[in-house]
Amino acid sequence: MKIVRFAAGRKTGYGILKNDKIERIANPYRSLKGTGEFFKLSEVKLLAPCLPSKIIAIGLNYYSHAKEVKMDVPKEPLMFFKPSTSVIGPGDKIVRPAGCQRLDYEAELGVVIGKKAVKVSKEKALDYVLGYTCFNDVTARDWQKIDSQWARAKGSDTFSPIGPWIETELDPDNVSVEAYLNGKQVQKGNTNDLVFNTVALVSYISNVITLLPGDVIATGTPAGIAPMQSGDVIEIVCSGIGTLKNTVA
Repeated sequence: MKIVRFAAGRKTGYGILKNDKIERIANPYRSLKGTGEFFKLSEVKLLAPCLPSKIIAIGLNYYSHAKEVKMDVPKEPLMFFKPSTSVIGPGDKIVRPAGCQRLDYEAELGVVIGKKAVKVSKEKALDYVLGYTCFNDVTARDWQKIDSQWARAKGSDTFSPIGPWIETELDPDNVSVEAYLNGKQVQKGNTNDLVFNTVALVSYISNVITLLPGDVIATGTPAGIAPMQSGDVIEIVCSGIGTLKNTVA
């Protein structure tokens, strides 16, 4: 099932996407029952599929990426925050901040939380997941090297493209995660290469930080990180989900 968030004229709402039609639903965190109101996909604008109170991103979580940057994999998940104000949706523009010299893409699988999660066990972790989406952990790489904290490098406005929807039926341990820059494949990995998988992350994070409905865990990026330039088109492709496409302003 594909859950979307969309704008139709002055209306915004959530819906279930079936082929080229969207049936409105009231609130995906309470019920997925349709309201009987339909919209054509071609007549709406897809928005970021969730409005997270916070994004918890995980660094160095692919063995391939750790090897690429010549760093040891962490013994525990390396967490950092990206603010809600950094979120944009499919088709929106990624804006390079003034002074940023290198702006990178990072293709990731996003895990969307479905209900309040506090001290969740690994056995019950997936019960708290609404579904999965494509995520681009946009990074000002030069700022990341300069700053001791990553708030500026990872959390600037437009640095969290999410979408195009939330897929509820997916095996998170076997998802191909790819990035295409101007149509050329630049990243290709699989979540079976994660150091800490979805189950481990939901449990670990919820034992120290309360996760709320709509929050996103960005699970990390595989090898292949590189810069984007103004005018570039970046596509994040996750198997079983779809394609998140944005341009760089």
